[in-house]
Amino acid sequence: MQPEFRTGHREEDDWTAVEIHGGIDVRTVPRIRDHVVHRPGAGHRRRAGDLTGVTFKDSTGLGALAGIRRRTRSRTGDPRRVSTDPEVLRNFRVTGPHQVFPIHGSAECAMTE
Repeated sequence: MQPEFRTGHREEDDWTAVEIHGGIDVRTVPRIRDHVVHRPGAGHRRRAGDLTGVTFKDSTGLGALAGIRRRTRSRTGDPRRVSTDPEVLRNFRVTGPHQVFPIHGSAECAMTE
Protein backbone atom coordinates (compact mmCIF):
# COMPACT_ATOMS: atom_id res chain seq x y z
CA MET A 1 0.00 0.00 0.00
CA GLN A 2 1.37 3.40 -1.00
CA PRO A 3 1.51 6.26 1.49
CA GLU A 4 -1.15 8.94 1.22
CA PHE A 5 -0.32 11.64 -1.31
CA ARG A 6 -0.47 15.25 -0.20
CA THR A 7 0.99 18.64 -0.98
CA GLY A 8 1.55 21.61 1.26
CA HIS A 9 3.73 24.65 1.55
CA ARG A 10 5.43 26.90 4.02
CA GLU A 11 6.64 30.43 3.56
CA GLU A 12 9.80 32.08 4.81
CA ASP A 13 11.19 35.48 3.81
CA ASP A 14 10.64 35.70 0.05
CA TRP A 15 10.51 31.90 -0.37
CA THR A 16 7.69 29.41 -0.69
CA ALA A 17 8.72 25.80 -0.04
CA VAL A 18 6.27 23.45 -1.77
CA GLU A 19 6.18 20.14 0.07
CA ILE A 20 5.27 16.91 -1.73
CA HIS A 21 4.55 13.70 0.16
CA GLY A 22 3.94 10.33 -1.48
CA GLY A 23 4.48 9.30 -5.09
CA ILE A 24 4.91 11.55 -8.11
CA ASP A 25 3.26 9.75 -11.01
CA VAL A 26 0.61 10.15 -13.70
CA ARG A 27 -2.13 10.15 -11.05
CA THR A 28 -0.63 12.85 -8.82
CA VAL A 29 1.02 15.17 -11.37
CA PRO A 30 -2.15 17.26 -11.98
CA ARG A 31 -2.48 17.94 -8.24
CA ILE A 32 1.18 18.92 -7.98
CA ARG A 33 0.92 21.19 -11.01
CA ASP A 34 -2.19 22.84 -9.60
CA HIS A 35 -0.55 23.43 -6.24
CA VAL A 36 2.70 24.81 -7.67
CA VAL A 37 1.53 26.78 -10.69
CA HIS A 38 -1.89 28.07 -9.66
CA ARG A 39 -1.31 28.78 -5.97
CA PRO A 40 1.72 31.03 -5.71
CA GLY A 41 2.66 32.27 -2.28
CA ALA A 42 1.43 35.81 -1.79
CA GLY A 43 4.44 38.07 -2.10
CA HIS A 44 6.91 35.17 -2.12
CA ARG A 45 8.93 35.37 -5.27
CA ARG A 46 11.19 32.32 -5.00
CA ARG A 47 10.30 28.61 -4.84
CA ALA A 48 11.85 25.47 -3.45
CA GLY A 49 10.35 22.03 -4.13
CA ASP A 50 10.72 19.97 -0.97
CA LEU A 51 10.81 16.34 -2.14
CA THR A 52 11.94 14.86 1.18
CA GLY A 53 8.52 13.20 1.53
CA VAL A 54 8.56 11.70 -1.98
CA THR A 55 8.45 7.91 -1.90
CA PHE A 56 8.29 7.22 -5.64
CA LYS A 57 8.82 9.12 -8.88
CA ASP A 58 8.27 7.75 -12.37
CA SER A 59 9.11 9.29 -15.75
CA THR A 60 5.80 11.19 -15.75
CA GLY A 61 6.76 12.75 -12.43
CA LEU A 62 10.18 13.67 -13.73
CA GLY A 63 8.64 15.28 -16.80
CA ALA A 64 6.20 17.19 -14.59
CA LEU A 65 9.02 18.62 -12.48
CA ALA A 66 10.74 19.84 -15.65
CA GLY A 67 7.49 21.33 -16.95
CA ILE A 68 6.76 23.07 -13.67
CA ARG A 69 10.26 24.52 -13.75
CA ARG A 70 9.67 25.95 -17.23
CA ARG A 71 6.29 27.43 -16.27
CA THR A 72 7.38 29.04 -13.01
CA ARG A 73 10.91 30.10 -13.89
CA SER A 74 9.93 33.42 -15.49
CA ARG A 75 7.80 34.41 -12.48
CA THR A 76 9.77 32.99 -9.58
CA GLY A 77 13.30 32.37 -10.86
CA ASP A 78 14.88 28.94 -10.88
CA PRO A 79 13.07 26.68 -8.45
CA ARG A 80 15.28 24.61 -6.19
CA ARG A 81 14.77 20.97 -5.25
CA VAL A 82 15.26 19.31 -1.88
CA SER A 83 15.72 15.59 -1.27
CA THR A 84 17.74 13.28 0.93
CA ASP A 85 16.21 9.99 -0.25
CA PRO A 86 18.95 7.85 -1.87
CA GLU A 87 16.55 6.40 -4.45
CA VAL A 88 15.25 9.82 -5.53
CA LEU A 89 18.82 11.17 -5.69
CA ARG A 90 19.96 8.17 -7.74
CA ASN A 91 17.03 8.69 -10.10
CA PHE A 92 18.03 12.34 -10.57
CA ARG A 93 21.67 11.39 -11.20
CA VAL A 94 20.78 8.70 -13.73
CA THR A 95 18.25 10.77 -15.67
CA GLY A 96 20.11 14.10 -15.50
CA PRO A 97 17.81 16.71 -13.87
CA HIS A 98 20.45 17.45 -11.22
CA GLN A 99 22.31 19.24 -14.02
CA VAL A 100 19.32 21.52 -14.64
CA PHE A 101 18.25 22.19 -11.07
CA PRO A 102 20.53 21.53 -8.11
CA ILE A 103 19.39 19.20 -5.35
CA HIS A 104 19.79 20.47 -1.78
CA GLY A 105 19.78 18.46 1.43
CA SER A 106 17.22 20.63 3.23
CA ALA A 107 14.66 23.32 2.42
CA GLU A 108 16.53 25.69 4.71
CA CYS A 109 19.74 25.15 2.75
CA ALA A 110 17.95 25.62 -0.59
CA MET A 111 16.37 28.85 0.58
CA THR A 112 19.62 30.41 1.80
CA GLU A 113 22.01 29.71 -1.07
